[in-house]
Amino acid sequence: MNERPIRVLVVDDDYRVAALHCEYVTRIGGFEVVDSAHTASAALAAVQASRPDLVLLDLYLPDENGLALLRRFREGDPPHPDVLAITAARDLATVRTAMQRGVVGYLVKPFSLRTLVDRLESYRSLWLRARIEGEVDQNSIDRLFASLTPREQAAHLPKGHSEPTMALIRAEFGDVDAEWSATEVADHTGMSRATAQRYLSLLVRSGQLDVRLRYGTTGRPEHRYRRAR
Repeated sequence: MNERPIRVLVVDDDYRVAALHCEYVTRIGGFEVVDSAHTASAALAAVQASRPDLVLLDLYLPDENGLALLRRFREGDPPHPDVLAITAARDLATVRTAMQRGVVGYLVKPFSLRTLVDRLESYRSLWLRARIEGEVDQNSIDRLFASLTPREQAAHLPKGHSEPTMALIRAEFGDVDAEWSATEVADHTGMSRATAQRYLSLLVRSGQLDVRLRYGTTGRPEHRYRRAR
């Protein structure tokens, strides 16, 4: 018996971006767009009317911040939708608040179709496993949580590296023109410089970041990182 498609609500204040995300979702098997909304009030009404399984939520909305809207999605009778945050917001406080309020993923704009496909395929794996009724053992629980990590990214992380930490590092380079040192990344994310340096070096080796040397008047040159072009 075939599983029904996952019902998706797309929320973005930019009509063109919302339409593009709708188009992306319709290209992926196992998903269907049930509605789109461009304000928080319209999104809440759509959730109540359409009962989506998943909301692709922009956090910058004209009438209410998306973080506040996350709480309102949990009000009323269940089932409540899962939420994948899709936003230009990459400050650590926003990321942490979104995680605390239950998002199943956090995707920083701009991103490619391949990136969205990875996130949605990971979510679909989680969604299918979560529909199994009854008790599960520890191995099943571990696989369920592992479903939240896109397979491509998880496979590339060596032992001792975590995907949430890597996601924070990647978020620093959401802007194609962003260029940071390891010290600046550490300051922005709240991690140690050594940890930031370790993850940045991994991203350079995997071809996701470029590094250049900036020479000052004294001392060793500074390593500057930016998205690979």
